[in-house]
Amino acid sequence: MKPKVLLTHPLLKEAMDYLAEHTNLELATSQDFLPHSELVQKIKDKEGLLCFLSDTIDQEVLDHAPALRAISNCAVGVNNIDLKLARSRGIIVTNTPNILTEPTADLTMALILATTRRIVEADEFCRQGRFQGWRIDLFLGQGLQGKTLGIIGFGQIGQAVARRAQAFGLKIIYYNRHRLSPDKEATLKAEYRQLDALLAEADIVSIHASLNPDSDHLITRDRLALMKKSAVLINVARGAIVDEKALAEALKTGQLWAAGLDVYEHEPQIEPDLLSLKNVVLLPHIGSATYETRLQMSLLAVNNLLEALAGKTPANLVKDS
Repeated sequence: MKPKVLLTHPLLKEAMDYLAEHTNLELATSQDFLPHSELVQKIKDKEGLLCFLSDTIDQEVLDHAPALRAISNCAVGVNNIDLKLARSRGIIVTNTPNILTEPTADLTMALILATTRRIVEADEFCRQGRFQGWRIDLFLGQGLQGKTLGIIGFGQIGQAVARRAQAFGLKIIYYNRHRLSPDKEATLKAEYRQLDALLAEADIVSIHASLNPDSDHLITRDRLALMKKSAVLINVARGAIVDEKALAEALKTGQLWAAGLDVYEHEPQIEPDLLSLKNVVLLPHIGSATYETRLQMSLLAVNNLLEALAGKTPANLVKDS
């Protein structure tokens, strides 16, 4: 008998068809938002759950899922799942790592260029019919050659950003919980800094850390005050790493020159003050949004779930909380 599986939101068609072929599948919703109460109701008789970062898998969900054996999160991060509780109940949790690195690094560079060269403002200017010809002081931005990029979180994505940044003539400094070997630093042409020193030195700060109790609100009002007034902050990691209200205040007062964000502290809600500012570029969490990447994510999430339900140890088992 095929295992009963709940899919919280649609996957790309190829992956969804494959999952439906091998399971007794129920799609919770085809809408953007799944009410938590509906998730609680629909999980009751399910052995497997395939979910996304937007789904909160907390004690209430797990208490209503006596048959649940496996959770496959279609994301790298798993901060939406109560891992400790799931593990205590023998529920396997998997994720989709090692797929998002290159597209997320690409998007980081796109945000760096969009903020430093004021691309979004200039596009809007043209669409409004305000372009009357070349002017020497029109949309003056910042060049990258010789500037310093500070990377917070120097795992696979942070290192991929560093490799790209070298081509733009940026000096690379980084902060990470664990310092890299001298050989690795030399290969990436990256220098280690303590966090506060990095914030004070960098012209551009790009966040690529995971969200955990130590990194929640890592970038506070006081730390934003350490940054240069000409500095740019980029966040494609997790919104809660940055105090969003403090960031909006720094951008509004000129404490910070610009910001580029793909993630938000209370996603999908965005701090209202950010929406009114011209010196911030806002994206709807599209760091991995290439067709190739999202298809790979979808298929990997499906395979993770099927392996777990078949009694195998999935390759992408989440081991650490």
